[in-house]
Amino acid sequence: MRPIASSPDISALFEPHPNLGDRVNGNIVQSEIEGGVYLRNLAPGTLLRVETENREYTILYQGWDRALIWGHPVLCPEPVPVVIHGSTWGGSMLKARYIGRGMHLEFTHPACRAVRTSRIVEVRAGPPPVSL
Repeated sequence: MRPIASSPDISALFEPHPNLGDRVNGNIVQSEIEGGVYLRNLAPGTLLRVETENREYTILYQGWDRALIWGHPVLCPEPVPVVIHGSTWGGSMLKARYIGRGMHLEFTHPACRAVRTSRIVEVRAGPPPVSL
């Protein structure tokens, strides 16, 4: 598995918005510095390993924000279909369709509704699995 590139394209960096507070602008800039992955840049079949402070999740991206996720002993010990919303900084502000280091992954689980993980430590991409 290879780490997701942490060097963003300089031309695509967020420019602080005057209508957002300094803390919000700072969080958005920090997420780009720490790195992560936009779902829109992933091909269906991409396998991600998302290491949080408490768990290591495996995500098989299926396209259109849909994925199979596993790695939690209670919520998803086996692959479970979910909708990935994005990442938060621990509050209600969501960076949509983004999985970022230093943030919390948020997804909808079919049995428990919204799930928010502990802080993401690492995001790695790899080839699709041979079989599940």
